[in-house]
Amino acid sequence: MSDVAFPFPLVVCDTGGTNVRFSLVSEPGGALGPAVHLITDDYRGLPEALEAAAPKLAARPRSMIACGAGPVAGRTLKLTNAPWVMDGPETARRAGLAQGLLLNDFEAQALMLPAIPQDWSRPIGPLAFGSRGPQVILGPGTGLGVAGLIEIEGRHTPVSSEACHIDFGPVSPEEFALWPHLERAHGRVTSESVISGEGLARVHRARMMTLGFPDPHLEPPAVTTAALADRAGEAAASLRLYWSIVARFAGDMAVTFVATGGVTLSGGVLPRVVDFLDEQAFRRAFEDKAPVDALARRIPTRLVIQSDAVLVGMAAIAATPERYAIDYSSRKWV
Repeated sequence: MSDVAFPFPLVVCDTGGTNVRFSLVSEPGGALGPAVHLITDDYRGLPEALEAAAPKLAARPRSMIACGAGPVAGRTLKLTNAPWVMDGPETARRAGLAQGLLLNDFEAQALMLPAIPQDWSRPIGPLAFGSRGPQVILGPGTGLGVAGLIEIEGRHTPVSSEACHIDFGPVSPEEFALWPHLERAHGRVTSESVISGEGLARVHRARMMTLGFPDPHLEPPAVTTAALADRAGEAAASLRLYWSIVARFAGDMAVTFVATGGVTLSGGVLPRVVDFLDEQAFRRAFEDKAPVDALARRIPTRLVIQSDAVLVGMAAIAATPERYAIDYSSRKWV
């Protein structure tokens, strides 16, 4: 059990290849302050971005917990889709912080699960969360993140995963027709190449070519815009197929982790296309896991609809660090 402490006021930070968000928490268990949104490429690194955000925060932070979309190596993190190398001790030195911690973005997403307010998520299907057991969180954005969470002796432990890079194949006649037209990523069809934001565009382009139309060359936002403009059109049909693919992958992850505590969906893509979610169709695809379909039917599913949820989760770690099984001794900044 670690005696690490994060002095308040605390700043929490969510960093991706495009955007970086900061929010100040004044005291343990306190509410998040207004989020400060910056563009990642506008700054050389985390210290410069924090310095730019500081005048917009309610107070000068004394410590920081930050997550980033990239691998963590002790006290540093290299963003996958931006040139930043986030160096915790250097950030602490330059910002005068008493303590700090870096987390991978989906490590942080997993650790946020116990702290999500009920009204920050939307149930998918009739099953309620609350059962004990492993949990899974997955979410498509620029890529696809997957992580698990287990609880041992009252402490929450994240379980990392590279399930985004597993091979992914068709199961229905519609998908079998689609697969030859799917654009490969690194020469393969993986779960990420189909389920990420770019995967949504790939699914739509392949589906249109299957129907005999030329490649529409639409990017993901344009697919969503077209679907919202014509809910009976081809883009809307592609979005409904995309949700079905997400559902069956979520079911695969549910039975992989035996996630009796539930499966949570997050990420930047799904909340934007939630109008095309058919809950009954989602659950059918999620549960179609014979011979372990009885297990899948017992696992609840939900969608996080609040973008600040991961910030709340990091604030909860700072408030009660002893509840989280993190190797603070090798990862704390000071």
